Formats: sequence, C-alpha cells, structure tokens
Amino acid sequence: MFALMQSTRTQSLHLFNDPATGLKAVVAIHSEQLGPAMGGCRYLPYADDESAMTDAIRLAQGMSYKAALAGLPLGGGKAVIMRNPHVENRAALFEAFGRFIDTLHGRFIIAVDSGTSTLDMDCIAQSTPHVTSTTASGDPSPHAAMGVFAGIRATTSFRLGSDDLRGLRIAIQGLGNVGYALAEQLHAVGAELLVSDLDPGRVRLAMEQFDAKPVTNDALLSTPCDIFAPCGVGPVLNGQSVMQLRCAAVAGAANNQLTTLQVADQLESRGILYAPDYVINAGGLIYVALTHRGEDLGTITAHLARIPTRLTEVFGHAQAEKRSPARVAQMLAERLLYG
Repeated sequence: MFALMQSTRTQSLHLFNDPATGLKAVVAIHSEQLGPAMGGCRYLPYADDESAMTDAIRLAQGMSYKAALAGLPLGGGKAVIMRNPHVENRAALFEAFGRFIDTLHGRFIIAVDSGTSTLDMDCIAQSTPHVTSTTASGDPSPHAAMGVFAGIRATTSFRLGSDDLRGLRIAIQGLGNVGYALAEQLHAVGAELLVSDLDPGRVRLAMEQFDAKPVTNDALLSTPCDIFAPCGVGPVLNGQSVMQLRCAAVAGAANNQLTTLQVADQLESRGILYAPDYVINAGGLIYVALTHRGEDLGTITAHLARIPTRLTEVFGHAQAEKRSPARVAQMLAERLLYG
C-alpha cells in the first residue's frame, strides 16, 4: 500500500474501526497543498480491505486534480466505508464515522458519494462540522450533471464542429443520481439516448420518460454512438474494452474511468476524443465546496460555467502537442499542485 501511496503522492491514509456499529472505514488524504482536502464518502461492498484502500487512494488523487483544475482552494481526499449487508443501525454507523472525521480537525471535509445520501451526511453532521451535502445544503448530483452536460457540449463542439446535440446518439452507462439527471438534460435538447444500468427499474423509467433505448451493459461499449458517457462506479475503460468502442468521443460523469494512462493513449490512437473525468465531472465538487463556503447560487452557476472552458483548453493543448487530453490534464493539475 505504501508503494501505491508513493506513486500517487498520497499524503496520508486513515483507518477507522468501531465494533459497536460495525463501522470499517478508510479516509485517504492525497494533498493539502491548496487547502483542506474535500471528497465524497462511498458506502459500498468491497471484496477486501486492500480493495477499499486502493479505491480511496486513487479517488483522492483524482479529487486533488479536480479541485486544482476547477480553481478551488482545496486539496483532495476520499472516504470509503465498507458496506456490510447486515447493518443494525445505519444512522449510528454514520454518527460514529462523523466522530472519527472530527478527529482529523478539519483536514478533511466529507461529502455525499456513491451509496450515501444527504440523510447520511445529516448523521455525520451530528458529530462534526466538517461535512457538506446535508439536506440543508442540498444534493450536488444535479449540479454535477449540469457540469457534465456543458462538458459534453464542449466535447462535441471540439470533435464534431458543433455543440448542437439534437439527434446525436449518446450512450449513458449508469443511471444513478448523476447519470439520470444527465439523461434528463440531454433528452430535453433532443439527443437520442441509449442507456444501461444494473437496476432494470432505472432503465424502464428512462425508457418511459426520455424515450431511451435499453442496451445491456455488455453490449453498450460496442454499440455505435456519437458520445459514450460512463456514469457508473469504477474504471470501465481498459486495454480490451477500449478496443470495442464505436464512438467519436468519451465524456461522462464517472470517476477513474481509465485503468491506466496507456488506455488514454489507445483512445488517442483510435481517434476517440477523451474528456478527462476530473475535468468534466467537477460540477458536484464545485457545488459542495462553494455551498460549504456560503456562496450563493449565482456564484456557483458562474463557476460551473468554467468547466467547458477548461475542457476546451485541455483539448487545445492536447491537439497542439499530439498527446492524449488525459496526459495534458494531469500535467496541468500537477503543475498547479507541485509547481
């Protein structure tokens, strides 16, 4: 684990255990160079402890890059709670986690993420002020989707010469809170949607509300489309899966979409434009960070509007340097973090 921390420049890793509630949790703090670390809390089943720690470390690194490129005075962190199928008192578990978060004395500010809700953040808030995404501050998912929607427009403009999404085929993999909100926005401007999700109920709802066409998870990668939008959990693009893609660009809400940077090079060699995940999906972080700071909605919306500008800047650098946008985005983020 220390080798992974060193290779990602992760600052610290914190393990929390509370037998009374069944809490087993990890907090990874990647960087505090630009400010306190902020990141979401995942509440998911993991195969083992190492998988949970690896996920936290990699996601924390992405949060540092995301905050830096979004122009936020924050570092990156991530919390992972290993989900037990039999939890007697969920509220008590998250209150206990709040007590542990408080022992970090503001070095890490926690937010909602996959598997958690604003109600869970309310429980954490019983024990620490270092939390956002509560019911009072609101769910960041719609704002995350707004940022991705604007990023898809920028990606389409750069790759296809127009930001008009009418009639474009967009394949959305994952219809969670962000993926579903994104589907709603894309449908409103006339995009043709192909959707997949592990929950058949979410797929049926998208079919009814957005006239979406269902595609199995396995088949979606190889289905012809203009934009492939990964919006699920975990890396979906690896050396094998990227060769199945039949799209002009990849632009979605998921974190850690690529297993390695070499996969980004494969996309580049195939002529598929890649929108780096931590650039295009910064809307949620922008919302929770500025809400936590007490900014109004107008300020938040103005900051969200910078996402397509930053994305276009990355695309321009990548085109000029004949490099993958993923490598350019990492270079720009690390320059901001480390000089």
